[in-house]
Amino acid sequence: MFFQHSPEVWAAHPGLVAGLLYAEGVAGKPRADLPLAELHQAARQRLAGGTEASFPEIQAWRRAFARMGLAPTRYRCASESLLRRLRTEGELPEVHPLVDLGNAVSAAYAIPVGILDVARIGGGIEVRPARGDERYLTFAGAEEHPDPGEVIFADPDGRAHARRWTNRQSGWSAVRDDTATILVVVEAMHDDAARDVPRVLDAIAGELGRGWSAPSRTALLTPAAPRFEF
Repeated sequence: MFFQHSPEVWAAHPGLVAGLLYAEGVAGKPRADLPLAELHQAARQRLAGGTEASFPEIQAWRRAFARMGLAPTRYRCASESLLRRLRTEGELPEVHPLVDLGNAVSAAYAIPVGILDVARIGGGIEVRPARGDERYLTFAGAEEHPDPGEVIFADPDGRAHARRWTNRQSGWSAVRDDTATILVVVEAMHDDAARDVPRVLDAIAGELGRGWSAPSRTALLTPAAPRFEF
């Protein structure tokens, strides 16, 4: 299996820093408490100094969305949506321990974190412009077709595992109760992304090891080395 960004994506977004984490043995509940409250509090403390729209991590994704022809205040990257919810509602919903961990880390670092069930991604994922015939499954079970040119997570079977890049994940490969092997995708474009993306990977790897005793393998992708095989 593999994960990669297409040459078109690298060319259009030269500031992209992409980190991947692969982990097995993460089925069931964690054997140690996850630091969700601490991560949420770190995000709240940062929000106390200004809304998420002022964060450089979020501003960089807003600029990327604008380059893709998307209205940044209509389509938000996942970390902006989480921070906005935390600011307006005070809490983030509990979904699944792995998802909750990813969401909490994403909010704390203001960087999108996607977690995919490896058993459900087919032969691999390429982040690329859509042709328009790919199939996207909503969490409610409805199928959609991404717009031509829209950046998606595409597998070789023509399924879209995310729409509008970091805006919305698909139900195809969402974490479930029987998920045992995951691929974590961390992407950022702000000035300190090369420093922060490894920090996010380390934070998640540490909690997977502590909570599930699961070893992790990580990688940073570049235009010269754009492919992660697992």
